[in-house]
Amino acid sequence: MAWTKAIHAGLLAAGLIAAQAASANGVAGDYLAGRQASFSGDYKAAARYYGRAILFDPKKPELLERAILANISLGEIDKAAGLADKLASEGQASQLGQMSVIARDAKAENYSAILQAINEDRGLGPLSDGLAKAWAQLGQGDMSAALVAFDDVAKVQGLGPFAVYHKALALASVGDFESAEALFAKDSPGGMGMTRRGVMARAEILSQLDRNPEAIELLDTAFGRDLDPGLSQMRAELEKGTSMPFTHVRSARDGLAEVFFTLGSALANESSGDLTLVYTRLAEYLRPDHVDAILLSAELLGDMKQYDLAIEAYQRVPEEDPAFHAAEMGRAEALRSEGKMEEAAVVLKTLTETHGDLPVVHSAYADLMRQMERFDEAVIGYTNALDRYEEITDRQWFLYYARGICYERGGDWAKGEADFREALKLSPEQPNVLNYLGYSLVEQKSKLDEALDMIERAVAAQPNSGYIVDSLGWVLYRLGRYEEAVAPMERAAELIPIDPIVNDHLGDVYWSVGRKMEATFMWKRALSFVDWEDAAEEADPERIKRKIEVGLDVVLAEEGAPPLQVADENAD
Repeated sequence: MAWTKAIHAGLLAAGLIAAQAASANGVAGDYLAGRQASFSGDYKAAARYYGRAILFDPKKPELLERAILANISLGEIDKAAGLADKLASEGQASQLGQMSVIARDAKAENYSAILQAINEDRGLGPLSDGLAKAWAQLGQGDMSAALVAFDDVAKVQGLGPFAVYHKALALASVGDFESAEALFAKDSPGGMGMTRRGVMARAEILSQLDRNPEAIELLDTAFGRDLDPGLSQMRAELEKGTSMPFTHVRSARDGLAEVFFTLGSALANESSGDLTLVYTRLAEYLRPDHVDAILLSAELLGDMKQYDLAIEAYQRVPEEDPAFHAAEMGRAEALRSEGKMEEAAVVLKTLTETHGDLPVVHSAYADLMRQMERFDEAVIGYTNALDRYEEITDRQWFLYYARGICYERGGDWAKGEADFREALKLSPEQPNVLNYLGYSLVEQKSKLDEALDMIERAVAAQPNSGYIVDSLGWVLYRLGRYEEAVAPMERAAELIPIDPIVNDHLGDVYWSVGRKMEATFMWKRALSFVDWEDAAEEADPERIKRKIEVGLDVVLAEEGAPPLQVADENAD
């Protein structure tokens, strides 16, 4: 959207990334350390280093600006606003600083200060000020002025859906549910009313109007019957005839929190994570129970590899919240990404006990067990997940595929093959399943023609997947069609040039067609890429070394394997 680009450009122009380096004695080291920490997303370190640098040079604009960003990113909005006050006292404008000050005023419900700031061009920015102004006017009790302000926002190109959404929330927040529903009813199909929060807000409005059946129909139309716990809980209450309270925005302060969250959500897919995080942190500050904002902040921090901060964020979701399982799964993923596999396993195992009715919880635990190569436990997890679906559909193909891998890796090929074939029944052209089953059949030296057909279909679906292209070359090699195997194996080595297995395979193919010097070169390349502490079975470094020493023919003979033999194209 054009408006998100404008926000991005505005923040950059306001000095989000200052270009000048500090030069005062005692400042340069902390400034550079803070700058490096900012680039790597280490906001705790950035805030600490910039804070120390400010002690030496408390009036340096770029130090204050960067410290403001670091503190907002940490969720320390009051600290950021204090730094913004210092920056403003030096006559410096900072959009980030203004955002933190407006958030501080909103939390204190000082709406006159917000309106004064907007009128003096010290607001959130031209694309956000209209919504903030409307909510501030509502906070002052002037609903008529607020409605006019929302309508003014609607006239700005690209902002119509946001204006309608916030106007409807504002009306509902003061109990005018009829008018709020009228706005939702005529909203465009792509409007904010069809987001998850929008649908839930409208369902609450319909319930307040004693129209629970319509609210249920709305949920079913938007999400089907495969609902997450929050939606399931809402649907169950609606079916019981409960008059659901309107909770999405309870005050003008909540409305301003929703402004920040709405803009952050819109930025999430169109801008860098650090900008989105600014908005979600401000939303959290104004409304600490805004679980959607907390989860988005945590996800962003995880994407930035700031796992400690992500874990802290996930832990703020209360256990009684319907999204608690999602927060715990996110926390486990952050722990896994940090290499704390056992801690992640404990989190997910506990979740299977407290939220065992949710298939996704069991599949998440099984995924971790599979990664940890605890295949028996993974099989149990995938089975538990499948058992908890009322109906198996094509969406469950991955569970059969993953369980099949675990059976195969655990030595039970018969059950593994059965699961792969079940996955293909559900989703017949899944390239990963076709490739894995086809490759496994090749390694089993079984049904090679069927394996070739599967892998050719997988390559057709994903021609740029090095591993799938490698499988095609390898099955041709196994079939004795050595010359045909050269091209796909060379292509695979181009796509994933540092993979030891692919380089080893290409070496074997080269040897089979008499290109022995090139084969030795590829084996040496493969050996250079092997992780000796965690070598894959197929990239056995000792076997590769032996091939380099004596050649493939001797190694095959030593292993008691059949010698290389070109396929008889004239055979029946």
